Amino acid sequence: MAFGDPIELGLVLYPDAQMAAVLGLTDLFAVANRTALRRGEAEIAPLRISHWCQAGPGGAMTRVFDTGPERAVEPAALILPPSLADPIEPEQAAPYAAWLRSSHAPGGTLVSVCAGAFLLGETGLLAGRTATTHWGLSERFASRFPDVRLDIDRLIVDEGDIVTAGGLMAWTDLGLKLVDRYLGSEVMLETARVLLVDPPGREQRYYSTFVPRLDHGDKAVLQAQHWLHALGTEDASLESLASRACLEERTFLRRFRKATGLTTTEYQQQLKVNKARELLQFSALSADQVAWEVGYGDPGAFRKVFVRIVGLSPAEYRRRFHA
Repeated sequence: MAFGDPIELGLVLYPDAQMAAVLGLTDLFAVANRTALRRGEAEIAPLRISHWCQAGPGGAMTRVFDTGPERAVEPAALILPPSLADPIEPEQAAPYAAWLRSSHAPGGTLVSVCAGAFLLGETGLLAGRTATTHWGLSERFASRFPDVRLDIDRLIVDEGDIVTAGGLMAWTDLGLKLVDRYLGSEVMLETARVLLVDPPGREQRYYSTFVPRLDHGDKAVLQAQHWLHALGTEDASLESLASRACLEERTFLRRFRKATGLTTTEYQQQLKVNKARELLQFSALSADQVAWEVGYGDPGAFRKVFVRIVGLSPAEYRRRFHA
């Protein structure tokens, strides 16, 4: 692949942006540049890396770091890094959101990592589209942006002009994804080898655990949930759950799904898989023994449920996460 003028990737320094991700991405793109130059695929650094922030309250967005200051062009992509603080509030996001929309309109790509999705959401450009953020922020994001299809199982959602990535450290996957897009897969793979990081392909659900909704306000459903958690991996019938909630079965099913987002079967599967994750990480039990411990008489059925929820087989999960 031959390269012409440098492609500018801008990192946005919004309030409380995580500087480790900003500097890490800056270094990752610098390694990709050196890789492309070493391979003889470019005569000048193919990526221009810039940092942007607001020049004082109400001020214009300006570059405060730039590896190619001699060229006055718009960035090909603007990247919203994670935040270690609470997600940015709408009033604080407003000037950034307007600028991001103006950059996107002529063809710019907008990219977010983790809580950066909240700033991206304030642009309104995610409405009706699929996005991801950190799994621990999913309920807050869904409440604030109900018109966005949130997929927290995926680590990266690439919709072409908008790319969103999941957790705090997903910036490594995101950075390699952009290197692949702009410099090609060979440069991306060599950059990953130099940095000793996995190429993109992970999923966020490998790392997330089931966090039940308990703040929904339905006391009858909450009583049934508490009983399910007390039972652990024991099975509970619909009849017994409805009885605990003092509701007719059909009414209970409807209210349970509305409150938790899951059927009672799906909820119990999540509890069993949570326990199975723990046993695979911290015990020496075989996968079949783990299946029996969490209430599955058929290890094959357990594996199917585990793969569907986690995205890895029990054996693959153990290899990756065993303590």
